[in-house]
Amino acid sequence: MSVSGRLIRGLTYKPRLRGAASCSVMPSEGRCWETLQALRSSDKGRLSYHRDWLLQGEDILEECMSLPKLSAYSGWVVDHVLPHTQENSPPSETSTSSGSTSALDQPSCVPKSPVRNATFSPASLTAPDETKGKHESQHTESMLLQSSRGIKVEGCIRMYELVHRMKGTEGLRQWQEEQERKVRALSEMASEQLKRFDERKELKQHKEFQDLRDAMEKSTKEALGLQEKLKAEHRHRAKILNLKLREAEQQRLKQVERERLRREEGQIRLRSLYALQEEMLHLNQQLDSSNQQKDLLKIDLSAFWTRGNQLCGLISGIIRAASENDFPTAEDQAMAEQALQEMRDLLTNLDQEITRACEDKRRQNEKEAVQVKQRESQAQQRPEAQKESPAPSQGTGGKQNEDLQVKVQDTTMQWYQQLQDASSQCVLAFEGLTSSKDSQTKKIKMDLQKAATIPVSQISTIAGSKLKEIFDKIHSLLSGKPVQSAGHSVSVTLNPQGLDFVQYKLAEKFVKQGEEEVASHHEAAFPIAVVASGIWELHPRVGDLILAHLHKKCPYSVPFYPAFKEGMALEDYQRMLGYQVKDSKVEQQDNFLKRMSGMIRLYAAIIQLRWPYGNRQENHPHGLNHGWRWLAQILNMEPLSDVTATLLFDFLEVCGNALMKQYQAQFWKMILLIKEDYFPRIEAITSSGEMGSFIRLKQFLEKCLQRKEIPLPKGFLTSSFWRS
Repeated sequence: MSVSGRLIRGLTYKPRLRGAASCSVMPSEGRCWETLQALRSSDKGRLSYHRDWLLQGEDILEECMSLPKLSAYSGWVVDHVLPHTQENSPPSETSTSSGSTSALDQPSCVPKSPVRNATFSPASLTAPDETKGKHESQHTESMLLQSSRGIKVEGCIRMYELVHRMKGTEGLRQWQEEQERKVRALSEMASEQLKRFDERKELKQHKEFQDLRDAMEKSTKEALGLQEKLKAEHRHRAKILNLKLREAEQQRLKQVERERLRREEGQIRLRSLYALQEEMLHLNQQLDSSNQQKDLLKIDLSAFWTRGNQLCGLISGIIRAASENDFPTAEDQAMAEQALQEMRDLLTNLDQEITRACEDKRRQNEKEAVQVKQRESQAQQRPEAQKESPAPSQGTGGKQNEDLQVKVQDTTMQWYQQLQDASSQCVLAFEGLTSSKDSQTKKIKMDLQKAATIPVSQISTIAGSKLKEIFDKIHSLLSGKPVQSAGHSVSVTLNPQGLDFVQYKLAEKFVKQGEEEVASHHEAAFPIAVVASGIWELHPRVGDLILAHLHKKCPYSVPFYPAFKEGMALEDYQRMLGYQVKDSKVEQQDNFLKRMSGMIRLYAAIIQLRWPYGNRQENHPHGLNHGWRWLAQILNMEPLSDVTATLLFDFLEVCGNALMKQYQAQFWKMILLIKEDYFPRIEAITSSGEMGSFIRLKQFLEKCLQRKEIPLPKGFLTSSFWRS
């Protein structure tokens, strides 16, 4: 509630002011102050009013700042009360109150609320009763007097409120102006600071740009200088290189000329060596032809044949070594000529020996003829038998030369038997370890078997670094060093028979990998073979055991065709041929050929590979010469249906490229021999349902002859394999 409202309500509180207002009819200035004092002493006047009421809320400020409004009864007061007051008041009173009346003529001095006096209600005046008496007229005069005083007090209060409002408005206006000045000052200061900041930022950017441009110019100058320096060095080096190139070209031309002369001489020597070899083979055939007179003359000519074969091998070795070194040397040619001369002398001695034997035979026959004539009466048939006996012998010998052999050579069989005996002795050596009932010994046996077989099982077409780890582990085990297996250390020194046991099981596992892994994945033959070859080179006994296991499971790797003996069980004979027999059931032919193929492929890979980290100065423990021997011997034996064609294809596909590089012209002669002479024999014994392996071999060799090259086998270990 505003202050004016509170004061107006104080003025309308009539009962307490009635005595004071009736003290004097004439208004005066002192009585106004008395009225104000009476108002101050009233209940509402004693109320406390705060001086900071303008700051208590926006509603108070809005009420103070709003325009004054006239009461709804202001018009009635002006029309009815003021005219009666001016007519009835004495002149002195009129003059005294004229100033205040003029001040009350303003709309702001008119009372706002009709609540101050109920007798001024418009309803009570609009219907006056003319029948009322004198009492009402007097009462009306008293009311008029009281209304004049109230209006004066009301005007003073209005004037005070107006002045106070104007002061508040002026103070607020000044405060707003002061705040606006401060805001403008702050805005101008912020604007100036922003300008200074922009200027400093622009100056900093300009400085950085200038530094960057200077650095770029400096680096550009340095780069140009370095470029000029490099150009000068390049020109200088180009001159030096040109001189070196001219010198190198001259050296190359000289080298080419020397190489041409060397090749011409080498070709001449090589042709001479081939001629010497041809003559040597011809002389050797003459030695072989003397075999027909061996039984007839009953003389031992094996020394001549042995030496003749040695001389043939010597000259073949000279040619092979010359092929490896591109061309033969003068020493090679001299050695070959010396061997040929020895062969001629050997043939001459053989002829002399045969001549002497024939002469002795003739004299013996003459002597026997005399004796026969003397006993003609007692034994008439004996001379006829003696005369006819040479004829079947000659016929049998001639037929043997025309037909191929069925049995392997005696030397090969001796070698085969020696390997089997060595394997049997190895088994006997560790019999105590395998038959022991002691739990600790059994545990050692199992640990050693795992340490020997698990690394071999892990060999596959893996990277060369991993393959070297496996090789080192196997080599350490065989060398007596402890290795980690199944989480603990294992060594062959744990048992005196440990080394024999590990060597046997390791060789057995290598052959088993060929029988199973290589049979299924042909490219696995090479990583397995290179590890086996390296172990063979460092531990020769393991190599012999590998051969023994291989020959036992695949007799065709000897080559050896076991013969059926009287009293032998059929199942035992099938096992000797390499078949697996379980519960009197023989395995299928396809599975049998698959296993034989895997083992032959492993053997063909072993003879041509060497461990790359071994000693290259030593020879291969079982090299390509054994492969050449195997191929020659199997071609000297009657073929077996489906088996021979399969094994020849697998062997030549894996090892053919290496044999071609090693033996060159002799190898191609061998291939032509297979095509022209051996194919008809294979085809003659092969049924129509078993022609698949024969056709595959025939197409392979025909393609190789057409291209004059045996391709590298799939999975062959190249240098990139060992770098991975």
